[in-house]
Amino acid sequence: MCTVNDLDVLTSVAGAVLGPGPHAVVDLLDVVPGVQVDAVRATDDLLPRLAHEESLANILMLAHASLRPGGVLVAAVPELDRLGALRPTAPPPKVNGDRVTVQLWDWAPDGLSYGLEVVTLLRGTSGWEIAATASTRHRVLPAAEMEQALNAAGFMSVQRLSPHESGYRVPVWVAVR
Repeated sequence: MCTVNDLDVLTSVAGAVLGPGPHAVVDLLDVVPGVQVDAVRATDDLLPRLAHEESLANILMLAHASLRPGGVLVAAVPELDRLGALRPTAPPPKVNGDRVTVQLWDWAPDGLSYGLEVVTLLRGTSGWEIAATASTRHRVLPAAEMEQALNAAGFMSVQRLSPHESGYRVPVWVAVR
């Protein structure tokens, strides 16, 4: 689940690479063919979902084509390849006041993909109520595969930033057109 703060952190990373000045920044799913921008950003659920749908290569090429020369793709990608063997069923819930978000993971037998159920609960007058649910499937994207996909799409200066370096909760990939 993406928050405004998530987008702010990714936009800040893009700005640090691009330098001072106003920059046209769009989310990966909002890229319009033929319209060039300075930065494209993707939060942590998107690329694993697109990889499961077998559309990662195409969307990365579209992002590359939409960037002005020197433009940057900033993509947060969780590295869950070591978790596949452990098959955890859920990360800790996220609590924000009267809202609780719970994720449930259903791992494939090979540990290379997982189903993701997200349930948001709100405290109501008579107790907790389900406010929203979402389901998707993700493929695990190891760092080596992510780097290879970015290079294959034509990106240069591909770099992986740790959460400590970027301020984001999962590794962030930065790739320049």
